[in-house]
Amino acid sequence: MTFTQWRDGFRKWRGRRPFAGGLLLVLGGGEILVTMKAPLPVILHVGMQGLAGYLLPTLMMLCGLLIIFNPAQRLFYSIIAILLSLGTWLTSNIGGFVIGLTLGVVGSSLAFGWVPDQEPRKSRRKRRKEARATELKANAVLQGGSLPEAGEPA
Repeated sequence: MTFTQWRDGFRKWRGRRPFAGGLLLVLGGGEILVTMKAPLPVILHVGMQGLAGYLLPTLMMLCGLLIIFNPAQRLFYSIIAILLSLGTWLTSNIGGFVIGLTLGVVGSSLAFGWVPDQEPRKSRRKRRKEARATELKANAVLQGGSLPEAGEPA
């Protein structure tokens, strides 16, 4: 299997699921977990500390992975994930210094809004190829003289 075949297969797999939303959720949860391990002068710890500070971002990451690998239940997971993301404001360094919270909210919103039966986007290369083909056909028709001139009956 060549790299281009693998890449095309990955793009096809990624296109059938809310990949960007799940990825942002995983990144947001990971960022919040990293800020929990920040050095002492950097740590803010506003609100509850301890288990909840580690549990919420871990569950955010789990919801992100579930959204990616089980897209049929994306609505449920995205609602849970947005609640977990907003809960990190109180439990985990103001939501990972707001960065992790923002990534979690945006990711769960993207997952919630994803529509499974959308027509896949065409790549730029395919769009350019189709535009060139229609342009060549139009030029061939014009050069062949099969179109009537302006003012002439068809």
